[in-house]
Amino acid sequence: MALPKAKELVTTNPVVVFSKTYCPYCINVKKLLSDLGANYKNIELDVEGDGREIQSALFEWTGQRTVPNVFIGGKHIGGCDSTTDLHKDGKLVPLLTQAGAVSTASA
Repeated sequence: MALPKAKELVTTNPVVVFSKTYCPYCINVKKLLSDLGANYKNIELDVEGDGREIQSALFEWTGQRTVPNVFIGGKHIGGCDSTTDLHKDGKLVPLLTQAGAVSTASA
């Protein structure tokens, strides 16, 4: 059930961050997205009843075991480093805009 649930979340939201409440890398990514004005769905795996199962399903799906596990426009972006690197390269806001997570007025 966890893999279909994860895929459903990713396909029905412009941006999804699979996260844990205590993870400093997750906090950084969520702060970056919030600072950019992005509308994103945050799934705290340490709070969700099936969080472990979802994390295992994400590993099976993406090959990434760690959090944050970020998806934009249905595509797997990666973790904190990948997300912040995209931002440093000027590619994150266009991706967020294309996915409909930020309006061009706020970008």
